Amino acid sequence: MMNVKSYLAEFIGTFALVFCGTGAIVINDYTGGAVGHIGISITFGLIVSAMIYSLGDISGAHLNPAVTIAFWAGRLFPGREVFPYIFSQLIGAVMASLVLLILFPANATLGATVPAGSGIQSFVLEFILSFILMFVIVHVAKGSKEQGMFAGLAIGSVVLLEAMFAGPVCGASMNPARSIAPALVSGHPDHLWIYILAPVLGAVLAMGAWKVLKK
Repeated sequence: MMNVKSYLAEFIGTFALVFCGTGAIVINDYTGGAVGHIGISITFGLIVSAMIYSLGDISGAHLNPAVTIAFWAGRLFPGREVFPYIFSQLIGAVMASLVLLILFPANATLGATVPAGSGIQSFVLEFILSFILMFVIVHVAKGSKEQGMFAGLAIGSVVLLEAMFAGPVCGASMNPARSIAPALVSGHPDHLWIYILAPVLGAVLAMGAWKVLKK
């Protein structure tokens, strides 16, 4: 049976994440730095927290294909829901980037994640950042649902923290949907493999580490 409410929640949540997060990057460029790196990091952290508190009891507020895949790998999420969740997340992300393109057509990248240094440097950073994020998520989530009094605060804080120190180098995506949408809509998919593969591998490894510690 289709869980339409969960899919709609993932669409809305990922739309909000990409619209606000990459929107902060676009508006920072548009205004000549009015938002700033710290402001961008805070925006990402706050929108993640807000969506977890809003949608956690409906879909679990994954908002991230890497998180969905990791929950499935850890046998906390049914395999039949993986594709619909990821599809909803990707459509929500792409819609957000399309809206930003309409609003700011002159922006070159729409907040796409691009390595500031070498590709391998960003790959390793994204892998470790995603590991840490998923490690926190699985410890504060209820099964495969990111919900509860502290889940939004803890997860949003980790996103903010990692964006704060690693964002200038690798973009601190930790989320394939967040990177795929602006890259495709802006026509800059050059380094996209980094932001798809590294977060998935990091999140799945974090789930394995959680299982070992749990035993």
